[in-house]
Amino acid sequence: MSPESKAQPANTRREPAADKPAQPWYRRRAVLVTVGVIVVAAITVVSDLPVHGSRAADVSAGRSVISEVNTDVAPCAFAVREALTIHADEVEHSLSASDRSVAPGLLRDDQVACSFTSESIYDLSTIEVPGSAAGKRLGDLVSTVTLWTTSDALGAIVDVEKLLSSPNNEAAQRNLIKMEQSLASDRSAALIEMKSTDRVLDTQLPAPDLPSLPLP
Repeated sequence: MSPESKAQPANTRREPAADKPAQPWYRRRAVLVTVGVIVVAAITVVSDLPVHGSRAADVSAGRSVISEVNTDVAPCAFAVREALTIHADEVEHSLSASDRSVAPGLLRDDQVACSFTSESIYDLSTIEVPGSAAGKRLGDLVSTVTLWTTSDALGAIVDVEKLLSSPNNEAAQRNLIKMEQSLASDRSAALIEMKSTDRVLDTQLPAPDLPSLPLP
């Protein structure tokens, strides 16, 4: 999922004071995708280390991991739902003038909630999983949820922000559709990984709390 390149300004001479400030790194999709891949790779390597323990200990550890995942993902899950709701209201011309005036600030906060500058996302990316067979599947789950937040959700929020200021931005419209598809497919992948963990442990752990997106 490559980020859409932003149009470069014309090569015109301008005074230094008028130069556009550089974007924060957490809003650059290329940086985020690269960091996300590195984090996911690290999670996978750690979860591949074999360690044998009792089933009861694995079940307890699994519940702890899922509890932490759901705590850490909650701010981003709220943020992407908020962003897509803003977009849906804008498309339906039901966004009030007052709501539209505060939407840019809300979307900036939503971006932070799904980026590595968020403490919750950092905590999500550093969750430790058991080295057992069940832990390997939990590691896959953590990797998928990390991608769901820092790639799919963040990408969708960035596109919504672009469309709020430029509704006819066709590149953003196309990429938003792509991000919404990724949100749905990665959510499905996380649920499959959860079921795989349940089979290994012969139990039923809580499901990852990822909202079903895009909104109807």
